[in-house]
Amino acid sequence: MKCAGIIAKHTDPQAESIVSDLCRWLEEHGKDVVLDRETAALIGRPDPVVRAKLPDHCDFLIVIGGDGTLLSAARVVGTTGRPILGVNMGSLGFMTAITLDELYPALERIFRYDFDYEERMMLVAHVHRMGERVANYTVLNDVVINKGALAKIIDIKATVGEMYLSTFKADGLIISTPTGSTGYSLAAQGPIIYPTMNTILITPICPHTLTFRPLVVPDGLVVRAELLSKETDVFLTLDGQVGFGLRQGDVIEVKRAEAPLRFFRSPFRDYFTVLRTKLKWGER
Repeated sequence: MKCAGIIAKHTDPQAESIVSDLCRWLEEHGKDVVLDRETAALIGRPDPVVRAKLPDHCDFLIVIGGDGTLLSAARVVGTTGRPILGVNMGSLGFMTAITLDELYPALERIFRYDFDYEERMMLVAHVHRMGERVANYTVLNDVVINKGALAKIIDIKATVGEMYLSTFKADGLIISTPTGSTGYSLAAQGPIIYPTMNTILITPICPHTLTFRPLVVPDGLVVRAELLSKETDVFLTLDGQVGFGLRQGDVIEVKRAEAPLRFFRSPFRDYFTVLRTKLKWGER
């Protein structure tokens, strides 16, 4: 672990001082530091790296912000194998489970090689239009087909592997990883799945028929969803951050990515502690 890459939520007022102090601390401990352009601009550091190329220049990444910042960084890291240390500038996140007070103790453990990795599966989504692939995405949380605010209920034909699943009449469909089970899927009444499991979760959004329920399938199967409706106000959303307009007849093919994303596991709390804290379990 000789070189650390840093991505920070540059719009947060705390970010400048946190990144400046962190760079100084890392260099005092004999580590090289590379920053993406937005993060480097916070502290006027020269020689930034294009974010998409950051994993090529470092051994691991420190992502400072919230779960949204980590999701955008995860799509950059993709299947490169570079591990991520997620640090939350506010309250605990589901993925950014290290607090600012824990940052330097966590780094000291990493540099002593006193740490554990946690592997999270990712999804690859391809959009096919008239027989041609027109878009490709890699996501950590979810792939969502969603209608616009004024659009009617849409029809989505879904297959799993070579098997016909159903034609959903709903506001949309969420295809998520176990990591994403605590995101949009949870709000749509989907189950919580332990994040290191290897499964794909299919959750309808406000289905017209209440017998449509969330479904968990093996990660080795390919999920395909075809938009049957003529509605023009339908979008594919990736990790809640990237959008792509869909047309009638488009087929979205979703499958497990070739390699997982690796996180440094928090030495200070386990996953269930984070769940209890975030979801306020046991509180009155």
